[in-house]
Amino acid sequence: MTTSEVSRVAVTPAAADLLRTLYAANGPLMFHQSGGCCDGSSPMCYLEGEFRTGASDVLLAALHVERVPEPVTFWMSAAQFDRWRHTHLTVDVVPGRGSGFSLEAPEGVRFLIRSRLLTPEEDATLGQ
Repeated sequence: MTTSEVSRVAVTPAAADLLRTLYAANGPLMFHQSGGCCDGSSPMCYLEGEFRTGASDVLLAALHVERVPEPVTFWMSAAQFDRWRHTHLTVDVVPGRGSGFSLEAPEGVRFLIRSRLLTPEEDATLGQ
C-alpha cells in the first residue's frame, strides 16, 4: 500500500453532491474540523482561505471530488489530530441545521463525520 492509495479522509456520494452545489455557488472550498464543542464538533465548510489556518492546524487531505475542478482541503486542529491520528474520516451530509458559519447552513442540511480506525496497513503507510 502506498500513500497515494491511502487517505485519511473520504466523502460520501451525498456529501460530494453538496460540495458540487456549494462549489458552483461559491467557488473553491475547504473544511476545518476543530474538535471543539457546539458548532466546532462538525466539519465546517468555508470558502478556501476564508478560515485562517496556521501552526495549530494539520492538513489531512486535498479531496478530489468529481466535477469540482479544485481540491477541497480538509484541515483539523493539531490538538484534535493528536487524538484522531489513527482514524479514517468520512464526510457525510444529513438533514438538519448545522453551523451558521458553514456554507451548507442555508441548504437545510449539515455535514458530519463518520469515522473508523485505520487498518494496521493504512496506519503504517501513513506513518503517523
